[in-house]
Amino acid sequence: MAEEKIAVIGGGITGLSAAYKLQKAIGQGKLNASYNLYEASAEFGGSIKTEYRDGFVIEKGPDSFLARKRSMYELAKDLGIEDDLVTNKTGSYILHKNKLHKIPQGAVMGIPTQWRPFVTTSLFSWKGKFRAAMDVFLPRSKNEDSDISVGTFFRRRLGNEVVDHMIEPLLSGIYAGNIDKLSLKATFPQFLEVEKKHRSLILGMRNSTGSKNTKEEPILLGREKKPAGMFLTFRRGLQYFTETLAASLPAEKLHKHKKLVELKRTQGKYMLFFEDGSSSEADKVILTTRHQQAYELFQDHSFMSSLGKVPSTSVATVALAYNESDLNEKIDGTGFLVPKYAGYTITACTWTHQKWKHTAPKGKALLRAYVGRAGDEDIVAESDEAIVETVRKDLKDIMGIKAEPAFSIVTRWRQAMPQYEVNHKVLLEDVNKELSVSFPGIILIGASYHGIGLPDCIDQAKKAVNKIVKEAE
Repeated sequence: MAEEKIAVIGGGITGLSAAYKLQKAIGQGKLNASYNLYEASAEFGGSIKTEYRDGFVIEKGPDSFLARKRSMYELAKDLGIEDDLVTNKTGSYILHKNKLHKIPQGAVMGIPTQWRPFVTTSLFSWKGKFRAAMDVFLPRSKNEDSDISVGTFFRRRLGNEVVDHMIEPLLSGIYAGNIDKLSLKATFPQFLEVEKKHRSLILGMRNSTGSKNTKEEPILLGREKKPAGMFLTFRRGLQYFTETLAASLPAEKLHKHKKLVELKRTQGKYMLFFEDGSSSEADKVILTTRHQQAYELFQDHSFMSSLGKVPSTSVATVALAYNESDLNEKIDGTGFLVPKYAGYTITACTWTHQKWKHTAPKGKALLRAYVGRAGDEDIVAESDEAIVETVRKDLKDIMGIKAEPAFSIVTRWRQAMPQYEVNHKVLLEDVNKELSVSFPGIILIGASYHGIGLPDCIDQAKKAVNKIVKEAE
């Protein structure tokens, strides 16, 4: 069989992971192919960007990944950089009635698993607590096969108060979305499975968290081999991971400043045309761009119209560097979330120097505030100065910080947060079915499709390459 040519479009974590998996499959003799990776910008890494300034390690995109989704940890092991992994300190707060309230101990994504912390918290009224406790007695949902919104599901199980005060800021913070529109099956299907198996979310999550029977060995870090917490990152920043991943690939396979603007199918092959006037040929294409760019390439085909209508949210992050003495009171925790009803512009603030000890020099403090969410994105379009001023005003009201920061860094992510709205999975199934007929050999993967987390993107890359390998057998 002749050698296949495979093009990987996009050099973010999904594209780099796909190239890595292809390189490995080719090296192991599982695939008779060659590949090239094309990145539109001047740098690889996509949304992973780390800035190093005055001893601070500042993430401008994601700051960590879920430890329980092991694909990124396993890839770090493959690259030989697992010793650089560190785990987070825990202890988050939620703003309620202008006070910061600790998230009740034992709450798993907002679902209470321990009664005492839940009963004693002042985050909810007694009426709200009683309504949430009704979950123990409520029957399973009807029509389990149909998709519903995250909000609809949790409001039925736990009531509006627990959802609005805790679950909404926790879950919508991940997607910068509206939980009353987000698809349950596409975002948090594990909770639907808990209800199917246990009926009650509270009882189901208690059983799950209390179980010592795990399929995989725990992740152990450092010389002391301490168990990892919920999140992991790299001491040298997440960019260290993508730089190491890119460096592990042959340089001649990686191409920057190559924005794909047109794709044509000719005699069973694909011609790729780039913005710089160059072109290339491929038998198969792994397309890892955002869904908006994918739609533009196929907008003349009606089956892609639904993909073009998938909404995205714009967000911005603001990193602020201080002396620790500038903070009015000792911080005990990793940050706080801001519910919609609280009336502030910021949606959350991470006390980064507390969450990740490696991110700030001794005696210094690093805060990272977030702005922009579904339906409230105007702030992202304002100037850096206006955004910083708004964030500082909110932090002064909430935390009492009056000092000028030593410096601030604003990073905008325009239309960067895809919204997996109800029936997202059905939409993707329909698109991929038609795509496989009209454009066989083209695979859509990345944060727009089957999970926005970093391990989710790696999992999608692995699945895509496994599909190519299987087809070649």
